[in-house]
Amino acid sequence: MEYRSLGRSGLKVSTITLGTMTFGGTGGFAAVGNTDLETARRQVDIALDAGVNLIDTADVYSSGLSEEMVGKVMAGRREAALLTTKVRFSMGPGPNDEGLSRHHVIAGCEASLRRLGTDYIDLYQLHEWDGQTPVEETLSALDQLVTAGKVRYVGVSNFAGWQLMKTIGIGQRDHLPAVVSQQIHYTLQAREAEYELIPAAVDSGIGVLVWSPLAGGLLSGKYRRGQQPPSGSRDLAAWGEPPVRDQELLYDVIELLVSIAADRGVSAAEVALAWTLGRPGVTSLVIGARTDEQLRTNLRAAELVLGQDEIDALEKVSRPPLLYPYWHQAGGAGGRLSEADLTLLRRHLS
Repeated sequence: MEYRSLGRSGLKVSTITLGTMTFGGTGGFAAVGNTDLETARRQVDIALDAGVNLIDTADVYSSGLSEEMVGKVMAGRREAALLTTKVRFSMGPGPNDEGLSRHHVIAGCEASLRRLGTDYIDLYQLHEWDGQTPVEETLSALDQLVTAGKVRYVGVSNFAGWQLMKTIGIGQRDHLPAVVSQQIHYTLQAREAEYELIPAAVDSGIGVLVWSPLAGGLLSGKYRRGQQPPSGSRDLAAWGEPPVRDQELLYDVIELLVSIAADRGVSAAEVALAWTLGRPGVTSLVIGARTDEQLRTNLRAAELVLGQDEIDALEKVSRPPLLYPYWHQAGGAGGRLSEADLTLLRRHLS
């Protein structure tokens, strides 16, 4: 297992993070998975044995049950892994039971600490942007938690580029906790992060954790052109996270993944994960699994290195179009681009 620095922090994290959205499986999260405590313990053991040192959860996953299960599984071995959780979404019926207000951030952290059975959270992430709470208020609340020793590092998730940079800028201006990471969606099927979020991460030294790096199973190889998906699988037209906007393009990507995987003697999932893990700025992939075998397969992706010809082929089949102002910059600014700019524009320059 490789370990990478989380942004410009001194924290080293494994290139594979164990995601626990499947733990519990109550309410709307039952569609994702319903991992029970025994299976959760076994999967954590598998991940730790493979060298994984970061476990990701959130207060909203199964209304806190995922956090509770992580706490039970890690009881007596808290130092064996870094724990990260999140705050933002609704955790109750009241108007102050959601958002990034001082009230909800501090109350949410205290509740997460109780459920996790720990005195501190290694990485506390803002799960979604809150446009109704001043960034200063949110960061000040996080500063209080860091000062109290309840939070060690701060990250964000699902922010737009300008929201990320505003949060970083206010933190620097007011000497409040630095954002060390962002957790985002980024795959061969959905490469929108390359327009703003990846360049911003490279330019600002922000670590990138990728959630759902198999696009909810779309890139696992089980969805094939002209074939019925496995029983119980979702219809592509009803897919929400991520939305499938071009089914034929998706099938083109999948067919290439399957072809490369067959040549390599690995799974399509491993190829898709290895591609994402090799992209500029990416620190770690947050991997969840319904079964132990899925987990073991996904963990193997950390050891797979794709050849340049394979990378070029995957690039060609999935390349997103250049939006404005990037097509203009590619034509007129090619001689004065930074490494952050080139994460998007390098392949478009002659």
